[in-house]
Amino acid sequence: MICLPGDVALHARPAGLFVRAAAGFAADVIVSANGRDANAKSILEILALGAEGGAELRITASGDDAAAAADRLADLVAELR
Repeated sequence: MICLPGDVALHARPAGLFVRAAAGFAADVIVSANGRDANAKSILEILALGAEGGAELRITASGDDAAAAADRLADLVAELR
């Protein structure tokens, strides 16, 4: 689990960064927040999570390069400003 920084929500710009990063991996990646799951490669699904600052995100990846995908996306969330 990783928390969104307190002043960052997954609105259009951060969600776009997240989706572009996820798309660079072959792994299937699911992000969970607020009791919902989203395909990390779908901007609409990420936006629909409604994740606000301080929200806990769970990043689950499977398949080729899953560990690298999960690590990179967790790092990206931590770097969001």
